[in-house]
Amino acid sequence: MTRGRLPFVATLAALLAGLGCEEVEQLQDRFRDLTPYEAYLAALSEAGLDRTALGRDWVAAGHRAVEEAVPVTIPFQEEGFIAPEQPGAMAYRLRVGRGQRLEASVGLDSDEDTRVFVDLFRVPEDERDPMRPVVTADSVPGDFSYEPWRGGDFILRVQPELLRGGRYHVVLRLEAQLAFPVQGIDERAIQSVFGDEREGGRRSHHGIDIFARRGTPVVATSDGVVRRVEVTNLGGKVVWLRDEARNANIYFAHLDSQMVRSGQSVRIGDVLGLVGNTGNARTTPPHLHFGVYRRGEGPVDPDPFIRRPRGSLAELTADVGQLGAWVRLRNEGIRLRPSPSTRSGVVRELGRYTPLRVLGGSADWYRVALPDGRQGYVLARLTEPVDRPVEVRTALAGGALHAGPRSNAPVVVELAPGAEVPVLGRFDEYLYVRAPTGETGWFGEGALP
Repeated sequence: MTRGRLPFVATLAALLAGLGCEEVEQLQDRFRDLTPYEAYLAALSEAGLDRTALGRDWVAAGHRAVEEAVPVTIPFQEEGFIAPEQPGAMAYRLRVGRGQRLEASVGLDSDEDTRVFVDLFRVPEDERDPMRPVVTADSVPGDFSYEPWRGGDFILRVQPELLRGGRYHVVLRLEAQLAFPVQGIDERAIQSVFGDEREGGRRSHHGIDIFARRGTPVVATSDGVVRRVEVTNLGGKVVWLRDEARNANIYFAHLDSQMVRSGQSVRIGDVLGLVGNTGNARTTPPHLHFGVYRRGEGPVDPDPFIRRPRGSLAELTADVGQLGAWVRLRNEGIRLRPSPSTRSGVVRELGRYTPLRVLGGSADWYRVALPDGRQGYVLARLTEPVDRPVEVRTALAGGALHAGPRSNAPVVVELAPGAEVPVLGRFDEYLYVRAPTGETGWFGEGALP
């Protein structure tokens, strides 16, 4: 570092020290490099492609996916299809708590060598601030992990490059960032929590107590370096482990014996000592006092760092063989929902025989697009294939068969007067029909008595 940069660095360090986490991240974001997605957008702009109809649609699809990200509960999985000829993107809104690690798997099956932009954004606390990218890639990453030090909402977006698409899958899971520190037991052994009063309220508990039989192995919760092995009046026999990956110091106290030395490198699961009740725990049953400390914060609640998130991944039972195909609803009053759960809200109530384009499958739900482009989820078992007509109508005066349920949609074919057309579905004031020549499209219901 040159002498001339020292005042700038010192000033920047002082500025960062006076800011909160959100402000620090926003300042850091100003000095970062372009993400692969942003670099691709810049390349489109330089080539003038962002001003073409297809380019505008691609850019809009990426923005719309983030703005309308599907709220999901983890664990979650979905398989879907993005058509190459119709620019599309998919995004999911999820929550990762402090102490949790997001495990994600993203894949795309395509016949071509396709760039796929995968971006994980932190949702800012102030909605007026821009999204902050925390994980970015321009190729299918397969499996990746992300550990936020502080919890929050995130959005994961998947978007192939222009004129590319295919069948994709997304699997999202949550794990605890740290391994459980006592061998052979789990969170049920935690009996004293962070923040409990001690000594009549003169101090608070800066960790959690995990009770186990004397001599039960205490293990490293992550890879790290043993910083101190000592005996103190408060903690008795203690071990301090430095976790550089998380910028944290991990504290193991009241040990019956210590089995490592200062400066020793350990791997996750290595034995550090044995459960005891040394120090000020002499009058209590044997247990481990477990603490997590971070520079600038002091003690933090270690419970979420070792508590395994609940829930299991639901089996995908929706027929993903229907991806890209049209289906229709079997009954009246079916609810289109914003996410694959009956506990989510209602986007719209739909009528019987409403045609839906299947875009994805998650558990026993289809992610679908209505004929007007609006998207949501319906239970797959409430749909049926659009193969047999529900009735046959006659176009007495003929007329134009449109590509969408609106009068200004492109014309697919002109129907001759008196043509008989099988009706495959209904949406608003339009019927989804098949022309005598085999094309499908939309015709005003009032024109087909």
